[in-house]
Amino acid sequence: MDSLEQYDAASRERLVPEPPKRVDAPERTPFERDRARVVHAAASRRLAAKTQVVGPQTDDFVRNRLTHSLEVAQVARDLSRALGTHPDIAETAALAHDLGHPPFGHNGERVLAELSERCGGFEGNAQTLRLLTRLEAKTLDAAGRSVGLNLTRATLDACTKYPWSRSQARAPGGVHADGSPRLVRKFGVYDDDRPVFDWMRAGVEGTRRCLEAQVMDLADDVAYSVHDVEDGVVAGRIELTRLDHAALWDTVRDWYLPEASDDLLEAGLAGLREQQSWPTAPYDASRRSLAALKNLTSDLIGRFCGAVQHATFAGSAGPFARYSADLVVPERARVEMAVLKGIAAHYVMQADDRLATMVRQRELLADLVARLADRGPDELERAFADDWRAAGDDAGRLRVVVDQVASLTDASAVAWHERLRRHR
Repeated sequence: MDSLEQYDAASRERLVPEPPKRVDAPERTPFERDRARVVHAAASRRLAAKTQVVGPQTDDFVRNRLTHSLEVAQVARDLSRALGTHPDIAETAALAHDLGHPPFGHNGERVLAELSERCGGFEGNAQTLRLLTRLEAKTLDAAGRSVGLNLTRATLDACTKYPWSRSQARAPGGVHADGSPRLVRKFGVYDDDRPVFDWMRAGVEGTRRCLEAQVMDLADDVAYSVHDVEDGVVAGRIELTRLDHAALWDTVRDWYLPEASDDLLEAGLAGLREQQSWPTAPYDASRRSLAALKNLTSDLIGRFCGAVQHATFAGSAGPFARYSADLVVPERARVEMAVLKGIAAHYVMQADDRLATMVRQRELLADLVARLADRGPDELERAFADDWRAAGDDAGRLRVVVDQVASLTDASAVAWHERLRRHR
């Protein structure tokens, strides 16, 4: 069966029906149109200047949110194609998965979550849904209200990593990929975005994620587990031929696998070292070393995706689309990815210079929110100023300020704060 044929009319439906395109326009599937809308969104461009692990201005080599999203999209597309799922849906979800991240990554998310208690909290994935269905300007409904990019139901559902509200979310625990503690409850929809969420989830029982969302999430996990190590090696912080096992296993347990034994983690590292491309000599920044490191990242991504593909096919006869099957991640792959994350966490994330910078970032963002909330619409961009004036109460106006601040890049947040601080 062609992958497109697995998606019925409800999967292709948009919240606001759209007329056919011009007859002379290239013919595209609904899911190809969804992908194009996300690629061309302003929020996508801003990802180039948002923190992934370290700030985008600190080094020309390290990933930012945009390059990370492009890499996740490639992994998601390849895995989706291998499974027989429509690749444009998974790729679009991967391209969109970090759109809601505020300045300074999860560190900024923590600040906005603390400051937005009165208006329903803040969470990067819920903010992504809000961007896709409200804040990004593309389509208006009959009443003149923005419905964002007006994506199809299947694509929007695939973008939803946490298909539940804040009241349903579990207490946070562990750490994020950038090393900041998980202090924010993970959820995918704010209360005032519930109508579009309910439309998107029509016919779905409970909080199960569609297969395409599972592919997106796994691609994200694979990408950052491998690429953070690559960045750390090139930065001179990680040497894969000299790992301190005892300290490393403590970090893996503290951050990712609290119940894991030394034997299980040693087996995970041994599995990684089975890769022929695992280094046997120290990295020296030569082209030979760079090529070897790139081959290692490619081999590891193939290792994890191949293991998941085989396990998923073994677990179900399919078809592999939406709610017909679930992704299966073997325990061995899960442990090996945790070991890689632990290597990056131990040698990069816990560095004292990063921790001091993160404190300054939180202070700046908190002060920026306070100043904008105090000064009101005259300091906001036009679209957000209009939202402020339409808000019915203080909670609604605070949400607008949070939307504005979350839209900023790292550099623009610093510039806005400096401008407001100078002009009291």
